[in-house]
Amino acid sequence: MIGANKVVKPWQETLKAWSHPRVITMLFLGFSAGIPILLIFSTLSAWLREAGVERAAVTFFSWAALGYSFKFVWAPLIDRMPLPILTKLLGRRRGWMIVSQLAIMAAIFWMASIDPSVSQSHLAAMAFAAILLGFSSATQDIVIDAFRIECVEQEMQALLSATYIAGYRIGMLVAGAGSLALAGYLGTTVDTYQYRAWQLTYYGVGCCMLIGILTTLMTSEPKRGNTSQVLVYSTAEYLRFFVLFLCVVSTFALVFFYGGSITGSMKAMVTESTPIAARIIGFFLETGRLFVALICALLVARVLVILKLVDSGMVEDTYVEPVKDFFKRYGLRTAVLLLLLVGFYRVSDIVLGVISTVFYLDLGFSKMEIAAIVKTFGLLMTIVGGFLGGMLTVRFGILKILFTGAVLSAATNVLFMLLAGSGPDPLLLKVVIGADNLAAGLASAAFVAFLSSLTSISFTAVQYAVFSSIMSLFPKLIGGYSGTIATSIGYPSFFLFTALMGIPVIYLIWLVRDMK
Repeated sequence: MIGANKVVKPWQETLKAWSHPRVITMLFLGFSAGIPILLIFSTLSAWLREAGVERAAVTFFSWAALGYSFKFVWAPLIDRMPLPILTKLLGRRRGWMIVSQLAIMAAIFWMASIDPSVSQSHLAAMAFAAILLGFSSATQDIVIDAFRIECVEQEMQALLSATYIAGYRIGMLVAGAGSLALAGYLGTTVDTYQYRAWQLTYYGVGCCMLIGILTTLMTSEPKRGNTSQVLVYSTAEYLRFFVLFLCVVSTFALVFFYGGSITGSMKAMVTESTPIAARIIGFFLETGRLFVALICALLVARVLVILKLVDSGMVEDTYVEPVKDFFKRYGLRTAVLLLLLVGFYRVSDIVLGVISTVFYLDLGFSKMEIAAIVKTFGLLMTIVGGFLGGMLTVRFGILKILFTGAVLSAATNVLFMLLAGSGPDPLLLKVVIGADNLAAGLASAAFVAFLSSLTSISFTAVQYAVFSSIMSLFPKLIGGYSGTIATSIGYPSFFLFTALMGIPVIYLIWLVRDMK
């Protein structure tokens, strides 16, 4: 039962839970997961800018982000396919974790060995290295999520979520601000670009992955995972299944990327329309491009199954059964309500976050103030909120803190209305950021524990990968219109609008509180 009554634990027992070995392990695995992402985006963008790469070429590297958006596509492969030697030696979770961590390290070192200022071929090689890094990082996320869910009972998930989030944020800080500071210390600037400085920086950050590798080797394989469905098929069948996977992914990528020129031409035809109409048409064109790519990929899969490249029962067991299991456990009505809650729980925060930096600049805050208050102080408060959310969830139960987090996330958005009317007041900004990030950290810890509670041990990696993709998909789609909405109705009304978006989420939590 999702909303089963929770026995309130004594504070002493709650605090003692922080010393659990698995809780500490997740701090270091979270650090390992937080390292790669900024090495693909903001840190890499700074490197490319200093190297004199044109801004238009930088968009080439957005391909690397696809791994995070579509990790649910190969999560079943990670969940089922054993690795030669490593699966028997380390277990299915730790085996894949080591492979992904070594691949991340190799990709970072590959990027470090390339000077993007030399030629277009070097820039293309950098892009492929970034894609490998994104794919490997998303794979590590899949495995760590499955490991976290399987290594302890449900009541401990919030604590593991809190330490994982804290480690993840620290990893991002090292790869982001830490990398920029180190590169600057080594002497590279926009005016005096030095490849050697960036090379040493990426080598140094790449070595930080040793923390995750050592943690994986020192910890033990989860005992709660259902291993009865692993090693069911022969090596040849798994290899054919892997070929099927490569064909499907390649088809999707080719159709999606080459379809960009078609949708680009069609969007160019509507540039004379009103800005809102152009955005709406552009949204539907991009959505259509995505669905066409997915349909083509599914058709290729269907054809290869008909040609008996891979056993149809294996495909059904891998991709269809995890979905059927979720709807079977909860029933159609409850499952739909749960998916709606998963898809929209963070909508208030994400929609506001898309436009937040622009808002701070428009209000008159300097970049240094934003860096010090929003980024640094905000990060600290997010970590504090995560630990608080984890502790309260263990003491009072997931749904109570999930509900509290939803209320606070919506309420703190109203504080931005005060900031909008006050001008660039650093003290008020600190109060607003402190409250907002504290609430976001608390809500995130409870929400990750909630997602973990929805997964079946038989399909841990697959179901959680689907949930995490749905979690960000709809808020990001809506967030694409943040700028248009804020321009049309003004910042105060926009912030009130984002707060009101949290009311349906609160109602959804109330609906599912006692459902099985």
